[in-house]
Amino acid sequence: MSAMRVAKTISITLPPELLRQAQELARREHRTMSELFREALRRYMQGEIEWQELVQRTRSRGRALGIRTEADVERLSDEYRREKRG
Repeated sequence: MSAMRVAKTISITLPPELLRQAQELARREHRTMSELFREALRRYMQGEIEWQELVQRTRSRGRALGIRTEADVERLSDEYRREKRG
């Protein structure tokens, strides 16, 4: 027996102007509001995943460079700028 996909209906509240803009975008793209919001949620979630991966990579690289504080970042930025100037 195969599992059947079942969509669930949800309700969201939008300010009138955001609703108008979403409706206009859906109309221009020949999409339903559901399609529009599903795509927006997918993109948001993918962006969050990519952001967290970037944070992890930069934290690892920062630790490897000995960066512990914002002052370290400022110091390294200043050193880099001085080197670039000559």
